[in-house]
Amino acid sequence: MHRFDTALQARRAFAPEGYATLADVGLDLPLVSPYQLSCGNPDGPVLISYNHMDAPTARANRERIARDGYLPEMLFNRVLDRALALAGMARRDIYLTHAFHALPEARSAAIPARLVEESFDSITRHEIDGRPVIALGRDAARCCARFGVSHQALPHLSARGESLDTKARRLADALPQSAKRHAA
Repeated sequence: MHRFDTALQARRAFAPEGYATLADVGLDLPLVSPYQLSCGNPDGPVLISYNHMDAPTARANRERIARDGYLPEMLFNRVLDRALALAGMARRDIYLTHAFHALPEARSAAIPARLVEESFDSITRHEIDGRPVIALGRDAARCCARFGVSHQALPHLSARGESLDTKARRLADALPQSAKRHAA
């Protein structure tokens, strides 16, 4: 079975109590994450975020997310797009996934570490396949360390305290040089 098939089946089976699944919000696409509509390069560097988004936002924007995979106006996506432009790359050059593959009922909700680790172990680690990994945020970095995934840790792209440009430059500099060369 292909690594993405294993991850997709595991994501579809992952339904922790108190959290919505992608199927619950009408986004059960044949991808591990809707982000992979735009950021699904199977050979590109892997960026791991905390989670996709909250369930109410996903429900309210289901059609846009089903079409594009993401909401461009969100801070995370504005930083990501700026970083990719600075690196001379596009979304199609990377693979974006999450440490936690369910949707909390509130924006920025704290998710118990055991659930994040369960999701990472059963889903995310199957997506990596030896590619360079950038863990975006403490939780993604903690999971990478816990499961022995070599990674570069960066602050989450939505983290407060730094400008959009500073966060974008940091990510652009962290992206593997080989991926930048292939994007050119």
